[in-house]
Amino acid sequence: MATFLYKLGRLTFRRRGFVALIWVALLAVAGIGAATASTTTSSSFSIPGTEAQRAFDLLEERNPGGSADGATARVVFQAPEGEKVTDAENKREITGIVKELQSGSDQIAMVADPFQQKAVSQNGSTAYISVSYKVNSMELTDATRDALEDAGKDAQKSGMKVEIGGDALQVMPHTGTAEIIGVAIAAVVLVITFGSLIAAGLPLVTALVGVGIGVSTITALASVMDLGSTTSILAMMIGLAVGIDYALFIVSRYRAELAEGREREEAAGRAVGTAGSAVVFAGLTVVIALAGLAVVNIPMLTKMGLAAAGTVAIAVLIALTLVPAALGFAGKRIMGRKARKAAEAEKSPEAKPNMGTRWARFVLRKPVWVMLVGVLGLGIVAVPAASLEMGLPDDGAQPKSTTQRQAYDMLSDGFGPGFNGPLMVVTDTKNSSDGKAAADRVAEEIEALGVSAVLPPAFNKAGDTATITVIPKDRPSSHATEEVVHDIRDAGKDIKADTGAEVLVTGATAMNIDFSQKMNDALLPYLALVVGLAFLLLMLVFRSILVPLKAALGFLLSVVAALGAVVAVFQWGWLGSLFGVEQTGPIMSMMPIFMVGVVFGLAMDYEVFLVTRMREAYVHGESPGQAIVTGFKHGARVVTAAAVIMMAVFSGFIGSSEQMIKMIGFSLAIAVLFDAFVVRMAIVPAVLALLGKKAWWLPRWLDRALPNVDVEGEKLQKRLTDESGSAGSGDGGGEGERELVRV
Repeated sequence: MATFLYKLGRLTFRRRGFVALIWVALLAVAGIGAATASTTTSSSFSIPGTEAQRAFDLLEERNPGGSADGATARVVFQAPEGEKVTDAENKREITGIVKELQSGSDQIAMVADPFQQKAVSQNGSTAYISVSYKVNSMELTDATRDALEDAGKDAQKSGMKVEIGGDALQVMPHTGTAEIIGVAIAAVVLVITFGSLIAAGLPLVTALVGVGIGVSTITALASVMDLGSTTSILAMMIGLAVGIDYALFIVSRYRAELAEGREREEAAGRAVGTAGSAVVFAGLTVVIALAGLAVVNIPMLTKMGLAAAGTVAIAVLIALTLVPAALGFAGKRIMGRKARKAAEAEKSPEAKPNMGTRWARFVLRKPVWVMLVGVLGLGIVAVPAASLEMGLPDDGAQPKSTTQRQAYDMLSDGFGPGFNGPLMVVTDTKNSSDGKAAADRVAEEIEALGVSAVLPPAFNKAGDTATITVIPKDRPSSHATEEVVHDIRDAGKDIKADTGAEVLVTGATAMNIDFSQKMNDALLPYLALVVGLAFLLLMLVFRSILVPLKAALGFLLSVVAALGAVVAVFQWGWLGSLFGVEQTGPIMSMMPIFMVGVVFGLAMDYEVFLVTRMREAYVHGESPGQAIVTGFKHGARVVTAAAVIMMAVFSGFIGSSEQMIKMIGFSLAIAVLFDAFVVRMAIVPAVLALLGKKAWWLPRWLDRALPNVDVEGEKLQKRLTDESGSAGSGDGGGEGERELVRV
């Protein structure tokens, strides 16, 4: 592989104009596709294989005009103190709002009058108008949303408090200005790392090209492939981080080759042949981790993973082709004046060892202590993870200042906590001899469970499907409500045995419960698949069993610690105000498994980049201890810069208006901190120091069975040395070749 990438690097360097033109053309095509694509992005949500989804599908089949997946809204009214919503003036105002909403948009399916639907609290202080739409929230027009909000403002003039809840007000999430700050921090880190504006700007520009192509393609295909509204944001988050990092490693190795006296084209070839090999395998681990989300069998999560994986693949291709082409355009300016002086100073025998060298030597002296401190420290941070509670957010998780949250609280106060999470019990009476009697029995048995209210069964036109609305006593995310769902399902088994009628529980609350359970069930198989495939991949890279095993165990440690930090901030509220967390609650069900996938890929990035340099030194004859020092001498500064850049980019998404994006941004940033600086920079060298030569042991039979992908470039070095010996200094200098072999 190293030889192929070496040739590719030299080719793209020579044909830089043609390569750059191809990428610019791809960016233009993707941009045009995004600009001309439909702006509606569906956020349809399905959970195949669950009871809640089967009930939903049954309703769609038996009552196709019911707009079961349409957006909903509740306009909640609260009368001034001392008044009631049933007072003549207030009632006239609410009735007028009903008529205004009915004529406000052709996207409205139904507007329910609260006085006809008995949607008035017992004390008369609160009432609500239910509004259902023909389309989902992402397909609502601005005019429709404006009509809804204007109706609420008109009602406020009468003195009543009016708030609006439901998903009809849901809009595309925004990430805030913090994302720009994250990119700015990345730029500063690159300038400090390289000491050259040209060298610092190159990874940023190439990463933005890759992200631009990836995100524009997702936008262009969003309507066709039914991609969720957060897909492009997550792809941007991951693509920007890895794009900068991959380019950073190529540019860094290129500058190192120039410092050794190589010609520019030769330096580009060697940089892509060595660091490029690490980029390929690091990218493969990220792609495996993201594409592996398909095993969860939730279409939305699968599409998010594949879209992000596609953006990572583009970042790898950019690093292998556009980066060396850009290096050709940059010329000698890629090495700033300070960088050249630093390179000359490092060659001096009296030069002071850099920070990476000093740290590696310290770890070699105290490997047991470094390992214990690292493991115990992460173990302490991981303690809150034992209290992890998962769920999907509703309006109760919104900041208290939002109208959705205030409507939620008003309904909870006026009608009870469970009113915000009604259950929909669907009874399929097609195989029952007496459908009405079966539906009535279902309602009676549910009432016996001690719920707050059970509405009478409502049949479809064919009379073979009944829908029963159940109001639990507790809030939607409570354990008690979850028990009610399980109790109804248990009772439904007996009813089916007696009457032939099938009882299914659905609704947002039941969907959330089923979704969380599906996430829990999928976590271990997902871990086994991803870690297993990546273990085999790393075994190919490092020709070792213990190094991939250590990498996987270190990843698990950093992930659990990151989960502990997420629980402490988002569930317990520790330092919540610092990260913009206004409302604590359960951790989003999809967040842990998504974080596992992304963090695993990123953790393997640092493992590959850092340990490959150690492996390269060991293969070229250095002792295990000296190989660790050499790896840190050449790789610690770059890996540190890469980790800081990733943390800056991910932290930028903490400013998002979308709770899931905010939580994922925080979790990825803190996970990179733990994995890069504690696991890879401390625990990994400590373990390698303790293992010595055993770290690189591989059974002979397995060594023969595994293909040699030559990531460390051993075959490439031999080939170049042979060519140098036969052709003198014709293509870059024989002395330079021998110097590289010694390194």
